[in-house]
Amino acid sequence: MPPQDMTTAASPSGGATPEKPGHDHLLDALQHQVAVFARRAEQTRLGGVGQVRNSMDRAAYLLLNRLDREGPMGVKALAAGMGIDSSTVTRQVAPLVDTGLVKRTSHPEDGRAVVLQLSPRGQARLDEVRASRRELMSQVTDDWSEDERNTFCALLTRFNAALAARQAAHQTPSAG
Repeated sequence: MPPQDMTTAASPSGGATPEKPGHDHLLDALQHQVAVFARRAEQTRLGGVGQVRNSMDRAAYLLLNRLDREGPMGVKALAAGMGIDSSTVTRQVAPLVDTGLVKRTSHPEDGRAVVLQLSPRGQARLDEVRASRRELMSQVTDDWSEDERNTFCALLTRFNAALAARQAAHQTPSAG
């Protein structure tokens, strides 16, 4: 069992808070574990194992991953899909273009518009980083059952979707 400190579980439900009645205690434990997760994820960058460990920052990984999964797209579409503004995407994409991981091309239907596309070098690098991160996830959850992995993934996906929906709702001007 790992040593306990201010960032590890101190109660059966996983929180480091004193016993509180039901719902409040559970929400306190949940927010604490999310904060611990965020810190540990940032400390390790969930970067994977081996030579590739910590070699790609979160923003680059998410941008490359989206381009890989959804294909070439413009800055506005990329920003909208990621829930960030276009200027942030432009700033984050610049070093990816400079290093040859992403290429700018003309839009096939409107030659004036520019689309961003994963380059072959970017695809190879993304594949390498994914494999390393997959190995880290395998190691961290090695003693989990397949059902536990599926449940955790489903709940984390649902949690992230709820956070994204909440953020979108707060960014959209209310009608009224």
